[in-house]
Amino acid sequence: MNVIAVIPARMGASRFPGKPMAKMHGMPMIGHCYYRTILAIGRGSTYVATCDEEIASYIKGIGGKVIMTSSSHTRATTRSAEAMKLIESIEKTKIDIIIMVQGDEPLIQPKSIKEILPFFESPNIDIVNIMSKIESYEQFIDKNNVKVVVDKDLNALYFSRESIPSPWKGIKKIPMFMQTGIIAFRRDILLQFNDLQESPLEKIESIDMNRVLENSGSIKMLASNLISFGVDTRLELNEAEDIMRADKTLNKYLTLNRAKLI
Repeated sequence: MNVIAVIPARMGASRFPGKPMAKMHGMPMIGHCYYRTILAIGRGSTYVATCDEEIASYIKGIGGKVIMTSSSHTRATTRSAEAMKLIESIEKTKIDIIIMVQGDEPLIQPKSIKEILPFFESPNIDIVNIMSKIESYEQFIDKNNVKVVVDKDLNALYFSRESIPSPWKGIKKIPMFMQTGIIAFRRDILLQFNDLQESPLEKIESIDMNRVLENSGSIKMLASNLISFGVDTRLELNEAEDIMRADKTLNKYLTLNRAKLI
């Protein structure tokens, strides 16, 4: 399979403008996402998709590949789809699987990214999304965190910013999971998704994966015990930075010769 990773990022996030370049341990957040992704996929197969020259200049400066995309995108999926088509044109190749890694997930683990690929050995699986266990009630009620409920086969049933399943009977025994920003698509499925109109529940929840479910699609969820969450506020940036202090992955790209990460 021809697999690539695309990291969509923009400076104009409404809740935290400029967050991709916000520093964590002296490195912009987008840099942590980039290095963790190339540890899983390799430098030659990893691209940052952006419309901002500040992000592009930084990634180029550390030897990364950049795809300049339109500034009109409001969804990471549409930016990634545009980037994929541009990559195919530049590289003169056809991509089989695209792994979208959000540029605001600095705690992603290379292991989690690698665990996605075996799922595509099944012809019945077109989209794989990683989910992580919610550890606190505060995380569960935080509308910045996208919650997901699944069926017995770990296929997504629904995504919401509300607390699902309902905690009205207590939270001790209910499964609490949140979506992470690591989503893999078969090439044609991403393009088909991109051609669909935004769906009603997607707009209400501001969660693009609901577009798949509303159009009778299927999303396989991969449960991970590793900590990861999207950074949407400066407080969350500080929290992620604190967690990262004990993360062994950090030292792998801070101390190794980066030329070896190929």
